Formats: sequence, structure tokens, C-alpha cells
Amino acid sequence: MVDLLARLQLQARRCGVEVRLRLASRELTELIDLCGLLEVLGQPVQREELLRIEEEGQLGDPPA
Repeated sequence: MVDLLARLQLQARRCGVEVRLRLASRELTELIDLCGLLEVLGQPVQREELLRIEEEGQLGDPPA
């Protein structure tokens, strides 16, 4: 699972976006940290953070 998440994040960054974990279990967060990938995958979003709305960039026109 950790390998898959790391590969997904790498591909996402190549495309100019990032993957953020939402409500990850404590066990998964600890495993990611143990593997030394916490900085790569980022700290999982906590429940309180989900209540905020963040805007990043602008949405383009939808594909035709």
C-alpha cells in the first residue's frame, strides 16, 4: 500500500498535482512515517481540516 501511494504521488507531481490522504488510519500514518515517506506523501488531512474550503489555482473550461 505504501509503495502504491508513493508511486501515485510521484505520478501526480509529474502531472502538476498532488495526492493528499484524507482520514488515514493511525496505523497507515505510522507505517508511512516508518518507511521514511511522510515528507513525500505529506501529513494526512485531519477531520478538522476537512471542514475548511481551500482554493488552489483556477479551474479550466471543462473538456468538450
